[in-house]
Amino acid sequence: MGLLDSALGMLGGMNQDNDGKAGLMQAVVAMLGDKQPGGVGGLQALISAFHQAGLADIVQSWVGTGQNMPISAAQIQQALGGGQLQQLADATGISQEGAASHLAEFLPGIIDHLTPHGQVPEAGNINPAAVLQQFSSLFGK
Repeated sequence: MGLLDSALGMLGGMNQDNDGKAGLMQAVVAMLGDKQPGGVGGLQALISAFHQAGLADIVQSWVGTGQNMPISAAQIQQALGGGQLQQLADATGISQEGAASHLAEFLPGIIDHLTPHGQVPEAGNINPAAVLQQFSSLFGK
């Protein structure tokens, strides 16, 4: 069993208690770690998607060392597009709107955590278990 499988098992069974947040977190971490087929393609590609959607200032606040700017569910939908957001929603059993809302809540913190000192890690250098453990408090663990 791989590191990601162990990390996902750590939060397994929590979807129903948290309106899909734990499952969505798992799917996002897998996507950021380039583990999700058809995903955005890792952290760098996700950041690029926000830049292309005209949300560079917001995503750069998460990468940088200053205060994280908030993002709305509509802006998440704008950056990810319906296809990617629907894949995440389908994988977690929640609506596309619910997925966007939850992502708006925790994606800034995830990206901030993954970019210490304002540096984006190279592809493949993300530890999914550490990310899930760091954010498991959102789900009562």
